[in-house]
Amino acid sequence: MNMKRFLLFIYCLLASVSSFATHIAGGELFYEYMGPGSTANTDKFKITMRLFRQCDYTGGSGATLDIESPKVAIYNTNGLTLNTTLVLVAQFSGTPPVINNTPSANPCLIGTTAEINACYQIGTWSNTIDLPRSTGGYTLVWTRYTRRVTGMQNVNISGNTGATFVTTIPGTNILSTTNSSPEFVVRDSALVCASSPFTLNYSAVDADGDSLAYSFATAYDGISGSSSDPDPFNSVGPPQVLSLIPLSYTAPYTSASPLGPQVTLNVNTGVLSGTAPTVPGYYVICIVVEEWRNGVLLNNHRKDFILKIGNCSSPKPNVGPDVRTCDGFTFTFGELTGGAFTSYQWTFGDGGSSTLPQPPPYTYTTVGVYTVQLKITAQGGCQDSSSKLVYVFPGFVPKFSVTGSCYLNPYQFNDQTFTAYGAVDTTKWDFGDPTTAADTSYLRNPTYKYAAVGTYPIHLYATNTKGCQKDTTIDLVVRDKPQIQLPFKDTLICSIDTLQLFANANGGSYAWAAIPSTPNSIVNPNAQNPLVFPKDTTLFIVSVNNNGCINKDSITVNVLDFIKVDAGIDTAICKTDTFRLHPTSYALSYLWTASTGVPVSPEKYPLVQPLVNTRYYVNANLGKCQDNDSVYVKVAPYPQVTVADAGPLCFGDKVQLTGTIVGSTFSWSPLGTMINSNTLTPIVGPSATTNYILTASDTIGCPKPVKDTVTIIVIPPITAFAGKDTSVVINQPLQMFVATNAGTGTHFLWTPNVWLNNDTLQNPVATIATTADSIKYHVLVTTKEGCMGQDDIVVRVFKTDPDIFVPTAFTPNHDGKNDILKPICVGIVRLDYFRIYNRWGQMIFETREFEKGWDGTVGGTDQDAGTYVFMAQGIDYSGKVVFRKGTVVLIH
Repeated sequence: MNMKRFLLFIYCLLASVSSFATHIAGGELFYEYMGPGSTANTDKFKITMRLFRQCDYTGGSGATLDIESPKVAIYNTNGLTLNTTLVLVAQFSGTPPVINNTPSANPCLIGTTAEINACYQIGTWSNTIDLPRSTGGYTLVWTRYTRRVTGMQNVNISGNTGATFVTTIPGTNILSTTNSSPEFVVRDSALVCASSPFTLNYSAVDADGDSLAYSFATAYDGISGSSSDPDPFNSVGPPQVLSLIPLSYTAPYTSASPLGPQVTLNVNTGVLSGTAPTVPGYYVICIVVEEWRNGVLLNNHRKDFILKIGNCSSPKPNVGPDVRTCDGFTFTFGELTGGAFTSYQWTFGDGGSSTLPQPPPYTYTTVGVYTVQLKITAQGGCQDSSSKLVYVFPGFVPKFSVTGSCYLNPYQFNDQTFTAYGAVDTTKWDFGDPTTAADTSYLRNPTYKYAAVGTYPIHLYATNTKGCQKDTTIDLVVRDKPQIQLPFKDTLICSIDTLQLFANANGGSYAWAAIPSTPNSIVNPNAQNPLVFPKDTTLFIVSVNNNGCINKDSITVNVLDFIKVDAGIDTAICKTDTFRLHPTSYALSYLWTASTGVPVSPEKYPLVQPLVNTRYYVNANLGKCQDNDSVYVKVAPYPQVTVADAGPLCFGDKVQLTGTIVGSTFSWSPLGTMINSNTLTPIVGPSATTNYILTASDTIGCPKPVKDTVTIIVIPPITAFAGKDTSVVINQPLQMFVATNAGTGTHFLWTPNVWLNNDTLQNPVATIATTADSIKYHVLVTTKEGCMGQDDIVVRVFKTDPDIFVPTAFTPNHDGKNDILKPICVGIVRLDYFRIYNRWGQMIFETREFEKGWDGTVGGTDQDAGTYVFMAQGIDYSGKVVFRKGTVVLIH
């Protein structure tokens, strides 16, 4: 069987895997603050080493957990010099505890027992120690001298390559209080097939509630030791000066991408997800969790993984990691991965369900934590399920404000994040400074000082106690001087007035000066918003100093001793029109009144709509200076114009238009088909449908022209075609028909009305019983508008039975006379054929159409004069076959 490879994820630290430690699968070194030490200026810490061992180890040369005796070396962080060591004590007796997966819980899993089982013993060693309070803090180290050699895929491994595990205790130069390190959560082992999507949670908890951030890092090598003791700190002792040596990764893998680009680590949650690698073997991965408190980095807590890739396949569904909807109550499902399934059963945790492979967005009715589960049936009938939690706590919006003056001073960042549920518990800032990596903070309201002017993208990432996490970014323009906001740059006052000036630069000291300098023209010149009373036009300059950030700006105050207002000349408008009053003045405020009492907006150029003659009064003010004026507006009604409708017009006819106006002048257009255009009753005769416009104006009232339009619809010429002249025999019914372009409602009249079944039909039947040689019928077509068309048809009457007549000779010399040889069909309703044969019996012409014949050529070549044979056959009006055969002479 060609089975997919799988990735066996072990929730543990990487340990050495030499001949004495092959089955030590990993571990974690962490510490807990226990309280003050037994002597002054010391603190008591509990240091713990947690190791993992494969359950299926049954003997041989590999080390067992009960013989382990980890010795932890404690170094001074400053200089990494050895301070002391601590031997840890086993916290278990007998058989160690076990974590494992349950293969029988997944009946769809395919693979050998060894491949699909994941079981590990857990051994824990601890001890306490009193450590003096240190400025630089301590670095805790435990090491093994070898790792696994065979099967490694992402690092260069030799027989003496080891592993070192590190955590740090911050010193008093970083933290004035105490600290316990983060501790990675121990979860059951998990099995994921190769090339399959997976999601695994490698998060840690922190007893102090510090903020945690996750990232990949380079794993460390170990130091040499004795083959009889895999712990070199026991065999040779720890080195006096610690040297941490990074492992070398093999392309295409790196410490930042140890499983390739398809696997990522969430920096905020510690969730590892993506698509598992396909190459068999073992992978070294190191995760660092940063521990932050009040914007200060306390510790980089490290953790190594061993990842084993084997062979297995499983259609287990992958519904993805736990999610949170912090914008609303609606949850959108992502694309389902995991295999080929035949049925789906979703439950949403609130009674809702779906059987679709990818359900539509689902809306919850209230806040809460819901378990979303998917149960699938795969091909072959096996079933499996997957679930995740959905946190529904809408109303989380990260936002912030920034205040500052210039790059010489720190900028203040103020978190304004809103959360409707829970409380904001994390704020992580990135100040967008490309010159340093230290432009971050975890403080709620931090400050940051930029080294240069520029535009910086400020990024805020925030979380709340309900698990919501969002970010937002705005651009901050850092200037070389403070921005001064002025409400105006130029203003006007009266010489007897006092004016308050306004300036805002978000802090700092203010100083105002006047140019030209006038004694006592500024009241309190060091105030932010002083009072001024210049007697002449003056430039007031404001200087702002915000801790060395200096800027200047100015306001020009123009001074007048008095003002005048001119409301404009009297005018006239058309009734119902609007227009703006347009006074001329330097005043800054205007109060209008109308003689009619209609309110007028108190602005310089108000919009008005007088319906009667009105006088408008204006009171213009510049402070205490004022003036008055008025303007008279005469209101005149619009001219009136009406053109009576006229019905449709037959082509070639004329019609009289009738217009009426109330005004002094009028005009018509267009004039090309009009006579008597200087009257209100002109006559028009258009050849096509035309719009005629009558325009009325009033030179003594409202000057605006008014128009009305009448559309004269012209009926196109009526066509009538009664058909080509034809032939019948006596008493043969003849179907008549007149083709016309007239529409519905058309009337028809045929004359004479003899031998017609109905002389008012478009298609009457004529049964002619006359001894005359022919009869001419005339048809008159009349539309509902009275427009007419007419045509004639001549019917020749043969006094024979139905027959096909063929001339005995013809002369195709192109003189227009007797050039075509064609059959004359009398009483024939269908011509089956008319054929011409030459003297050798070859058919040289054939037609089945009436009125068509032979022109004496074959393929465009004139034929020789002589005798030719014709044959013709048709069906008469009674259904009988008529056949004729004979000769015809072609004469040149």
